[in-house]
Amino acid sequence: VQLQASGGGLVQPGGSLRLSCGFSGFTLDYYKIGWFRQAPGKEREGVACIHSRDGTTFYAGSVKGRFTISRDNAKNTVYLQMNSLKPEDTAVYYCATSPDYRATLSWRQYTDWGQGTLVTVSS
Repeated sequence: VQLQASGGGLVQPGGSLRLSCGFSGFTLDYYKIGWFRQAPGKEREGVACIHSRDGTTFYAGSVKGRFTISRDNAKNTVYLQMNSLKPEDTAVYYCATSPDYRATLSWRQYTDWGQGTLVTVSS
């Protein structure tokens, strides 16, 4: 499985960014794709995840209502729309896949990872 995350950058507090994760090589019909982030000196944390087929989503409490995860199966791409960004959202963001379609936001449940994309929220 190959994953490629993109879309990071510098944005002011209150601004928006959309991250994209293109993936290929996945042979299962049912799986989870998640977005995770890791800030300097902090543990990696789950942000959001989505089921490959029924679109069920799950969000961390810190981003619920501000971030939206979505998927385009035809393009093998998952998006993370991030609105009302805060300085504490600054981190390297990663996308990952899990063969366990019941997986939630524990990074240990995910087996394949893309390289990260840096999001910096600062004035």
